[in-house]
Amino acid sequence: MKYFIKTFGCQMNDNDSNSISALLYQAGYSASTVVEEADIIIVNTCCVRESAENRAFGYIGSLKSLKEQKPALIIAICGCMAQKNGVAADLLRRYQHVGLILGTFAIPRLPKHLSTYRDRVGVIVDVEEVFSEPAHTPLPPPGKTAAFKAQINIIYGCDNYCTYCIVPYVRGREHSRQPQHIMEQVQALIKTGVKEIQLLGQNVNAYGKDFSDKEWNFARLLRELDALDGIERIRYMTSHPRDFNAELIETIASAKHICHHFHLPLQSGCDKILAAMNRGYDTEYYASLLKNIRSLMPNSTITSDLIVGFPGETDEDFQQTLDFIARIRLDAAYTFIYSQRSGTLAASLPSQVQPQLKKERLQSLTAIQNPISLNINEDLIGKTQKILVEGASKNNPACWYGRTDGHKIAVFIYDEQAGLKPGDITQVRIVAAQTWNLSGELL
Repeated sequence: MKYFIKTFGCQMNDNDSNSISALLYQAGYSASTVVEEADIIIVNTCCVRESAENRAFGYIGSLKSLKEQKPALIIAICGCMAQKNGVAADLLRRYQHVGLILGTFAIPRLPKHLSTYRDRVGVIVDVEEVFSEPAHTPLPPPGKTAAFKAQINIIYGCDNYCTYCIVPYVRGREHSRQPQHIMEQVQALIKTGVKEIQLLGQNVNAYGKDFSDKEWNFARLLRELDALDGIERIRYMTSHPRDFNAELIETIASAKHICHHFHLPLQSGCDKILAAMNRGYDTEYYASLLKNIRSLMPNSTITSDLIVGFPGETDEDFQQTLDFIARIRLDAAYTFIYSQRSGTLAASLPSQVQPQLKKERLQSLTAIQNPISLNINEDLIGKTQKILVEGASKNNPACWYGRTDGHKIAVFIYDEQAGLKPGDITQVRIVAAQTWNLSGELL
């Protein structure tokens, strides 16, 4: 039987889809790249923002006609939206063509549920919050992911309870994976030719906090991985600024293979709004964190997330954010309009900001940040950057691209005589810069 996976959401969801693919491949199923050819369709959903949730609902509805054409087709809904309180009942009511509804904790049980479903009548719903870490994570089927890079979870869930965020309610409390399981998985990936590992978690630098012995933390895990033979680059996503301590900064600065890209979601440059968000730090703490990073790693890349239009955000509050962004000079910022998520504390706060004002503030924020990003990239012109080659550019087949240590995209004209292939590491000299990427020439 063939399966097809449609994924919505973040890197965690992408990695969950890879885990689903690996489990099904191990159970004897084969992957399909064409939805119409599949015997099983798995929709891995996201509910962090309303737009992602609406897209998932729309896609699920569109599968009804395919189910009518193929009555034996199995449609499974997985992920954060399925885990969200009350959504499973809503899915049952709205979509009679759906056969399985599985929350974020149920992924390891998917093959068992598929086998059970074929022998019974009725929808299977599994949204039970039971965390279990498998000792061995199966590798995804050949060709499902890039051969030279891979993502692995090191911690699940989140204990932060930011007032705007639904994640703790759909991903549960923090559970760190056992270090020996992580090390074994990374070593297995290295043997397959993987050169870059990205460690994943809602808050990777909380790793080990839930261990009783306290002998392991994120800094130690990074040191152990950095010492492995065959690894070229180690990345991680995402870090909470509150938990990014001096030990971690020093570990990264002294490591051989840990990339100097720091993604530290700020969310707001106003202390009043940060407190309302329950972020656990203020702007001066964040500024001092960046100062410490830059003092040890002057060429580091620092990116962030920012939310505009949080409930109660006044014009003065927003101006503080603009002033702070101008002051700290980030390499890039991923900017979002506040999305009201039912089940979160912020959803019921007074003084919700009007949609049009949110859009105007988003435009004002990008008008401040984009020139800063461009200026920082222009400073790289004439300098040499080591890149991990990823392949041909989608916009121009004559060009290939790779990523710098700082995770910046560098595009270069492909030279057949260079003999490069995806996964190779090479040097380029930067000759031009745009807001979001660089142009270089091979050395």
